[in-house]
Amino acid sequence: MKIMAINCGSSSLKFKLYEMPEEKVLTSGLFERIGMKMGDYVFKQDGTKDVTEIALPDHSVAVEILLKELIRRNIIKSLDEIKGVGHRVVQGGKYFTESALVTEESKAHVKELIDLAPLHNKAHLIGVEAFEKALPNVKQIFVFDTAYHNRGMEPEAYMYAVPYYWYTEYGIRKYGAHGTSHEYIANEYARLTNQDVTKLKIVSCHIGNGASICANMYGKCKDTSMGLTPLEGIPMGTRTGNIDPTVVSYICEKENKDPKTVVNELNKKSGYLGVSEISSDCRDLEDAIALGNERAKLTLDIQAKRIADYIGSYYVLMEGIDAICFSAGIGENSPYVRKIICDRLKVLGVKIDDNLNTGRGIPFRFSTPDSKIDIWNIPTDEEVVIARDTLRLTQK
Repeated sequence: MKIMAINCGSSSLKFKLYEMPEEKVLTSGLFERIGMKMGDYVFKQDGTKDVTEIALPDHSVAVEILLKELIRRNIIKSLDEIKGVGHRVVQGGKYFTESALVTEESKAHVKELIDLAPLHNKAHLIGVEAFEKALPNVKQIFVFDTAYHNRGMEPEAYMYAVPYYWYTEYGIRKYGAHGTSHEYIANEYARLTNQDVTKLKIVSCHIGNGASICANMYGKCKDTSMGLTPLEGIPMGTRTGNIDPTVVSYICEKENKDPKTVVNELNKKSGYLGVSEISSDCRDLEDAIALGNERAKLTLDIQAKRIADYIGSYYVLMEGIDAICFSAGIGENSPYVRKIICDRLKVLGVKIDDNLNTGRGIPFRFSTPDSKIDIWNIPTDEEVVIARDTLRLTQK
């Protein structure tokens, strides 16, 4: 059965086509600069990569081109072969603890939650509507970043100490993000080590341009670093992470700005970019560190310290940790970042082998035999989680 996994952004559309349940990737790719004067799309198949420049006025045109290309490239013979399309959705709010069939009701909930993820949920709905138009007889599935956290966290973890009616009236609470990634990492660690995930305590570190930490206890999320929005937690490429909220009013007063402008700066001009004043890209900061740039080093040290803080708190929360797993663009590909984090965890009995901590983008253990906690690098695969849930729900 052929299942499509889709991740739509405001000007992009990522896709993977799977043969399920074998989980074989038939093709994958990306449409970029949708809605701009000229866009392009990338098709990956059988180890080859084709890039084509073309006008992409909206997501419907991108979907139309995608489906035509699948047939033209003999990946499928007919659109009837596609039996389900799974769509990543960042914010499911209180409504969803599992993936869900796309219906008018579920779409209304996703639309209602746009305020909590304005750059994401709106784009996800645009993608869904484009596929509904192109494949009207195919089941569409919502797969939520928040669902894994929502079905695992207890109120003591997700509630904020604010007036209670903020929660009951406006849904102010922690929802988290990257749930499909954290769920995948925990299950993949258990698979790689031939253990039962329901008996393990795992901290997953999804460290990319967006980054979050998760305490996975016995196959469920016990707590996670991101909050009401992806701004909470550790510093990221352009996001500040945790900060005293009075900073907003203070900067509003000092620079005569409105709160929306300041929050935008906390989201888009802070983190790596804000502290270093060099780049939001970790690779650029590592290059600068190699040349002796102290600000670049400070930037990554701030993040490493905050990540270690979370891991330490999760050690207490779960009464121990069996494994710490690094993942996502930086976690999978930066030995430097992995090392400066692990060096701060020696008090927990963490020991790593610097000779093993050299791999990139592949699963491997890099803790020493006498380390009290197993340390792994595990590339994430959010798309396969989307495909699995889509297969399960389309077969119901």
